[in-house]
Amino acid sequence: MLFLQNAAPAQQGFPFDPLTIIMLVVLAAMIFFMFRSNKKRKAQAAELQEKMVPGSEVMLNFGLFGELREIDEERNEALVEIAPGTIVRVHRQTLARVVEEQAEVAEAEVTDDRADDAGDVDPRDRA
Repeated sequence: MLFLQNAAPAQQGFPFDPLTIIMLVVLAAMIFFMFRSNKKRKAQAAELQEKMVPGSEVMLNFGLFGELREIDEERNEALVEIAPGTIVRVHRQTLARVVEEQAEVAEAEVTDDRADDAGDVDPRDRA
């Protein structure tokens, strides 16, 4: 009891200590960034849905590429042609992204550049 009686009186002018203020600011920043990332994610999902039209080339979550043939909204399924005459039925959520031709051309150029660079090195020079 003697210890409680000797405790310093609380500050009268400012009820919050600096640590509490810092914690509140960090909490507010975390909430702000959480809402911001959620908004970005929703915008990306809407953009993906706009691009998912029959006839577009798509990549599935497990790395399978094909042409989107049909999307069934009610059953939540999609038909994807992976080879001429071979159509697979998948869940709509497995459609990961729409493959754009520009990305394929850039990727092919990078692969060609690497092959050219690899051909320039003489194996005898490595020793």
